Amino acid sequence: MDETEPDWDLYRSFLAVLEEGSLSGAARALGLTQPTIGRHIEALEAALGRQLFIRTPLGLAPTDVAQAMRPYASALAATAAALRRTASEASDRVAGVVRVTASEVIGVEVLPPLLTTLHERHPDLIIELVLSNAVDDLLRREADVAVRMTAPTQEALLVRRVGAIPIGLYGHRRYLERRGRPKTIDDLAGHALIGFDRETAWLRTMAARYPYLGRERLAFRATSDLAQLAAIRAGYGIGACQVGIARRDPNLERVLADFFDLPLGTFVAMHEDLRTSPRCRAVFDALAAGLADYLAACGGTPASR
Repeated sequence: MDETEPDWDLYRSFLAVLEEGSLSGAARALGLTQPTIGRHIEALEAALGRQLFIRTPLGLAPTDVAQAMRPYASALAATAAALRRTASEASDRVAGVVRVTASEVIGVEVLPPLLTTLHERHPDLIIELVLSNAVDDLLRREADVAVRMTAPTQEALLVRRVGAIPIGLYGHRRYLERRGRPKTIDDLAGHALIGFDRETAWLRTMAARYPYLGRERLAFRATSDLAQLAAIRAGYGIGACQVGIARRDPNLERVLADFFDLPLGTFVAMHEDLRTSPRCRAVFDALAAGLADYLAACGGTPASR
């Protein structure tokens, strides 16, 4: 084992191979050549004295050691990205990179106009938008600002509760004309229902309150809420949708409004150490204000002051 501490570039290539499954894929992801990635992996293996990958017909398979190293390499990558964003900070103006994370539907359907207005106000601001339903760790600076649909629990975070976005059941007019409009909850038994494939905290809450929407009743299951929204818009069946988003499409009709009403809590959060960062504070405040306006426009419940 080499006593020299491996260079960060070696770990960066290692993580890329882990994520891409091949030297060629890692090279494309990092903008390097395949031989360079290969040399990095060989150098890291020599420095650590351990084999990290096994060649298979399907590509490079990580060893147990490599899998155990994955979370630490990911943490290094997040730290390096946070360092770059911090270095881009201008001392007295809103400029530089801010990494924002949000759920797929919020990130695609709600945030773009808010971020556009923000960019027009601060043209030197660069936004990196991460669309994920997973909760990125703000404490480890995997993101600077997060829009979350569950209340963050970490103590070192600055959190603003925006309020609750109304959620309703919707179907495309074409589907409802073909299959009929349900008048009661029992009528849903004769309909194609759309929902999540994997259980989430919000899904557990919904299933407990509305057992007729349990996973076993679903005719279309998707891990992606964007895929569910697309299925509703395509006329596949009936599914849950934000009222504000559904109102944009005259072909989407709300059903069983008196029976189904499940507000979705909305929060904006960032690490408390970033409260003095002009760029992060500008994004935090703009998202909180913009989401509050969105919530008010769709009849949501604002946070109590």
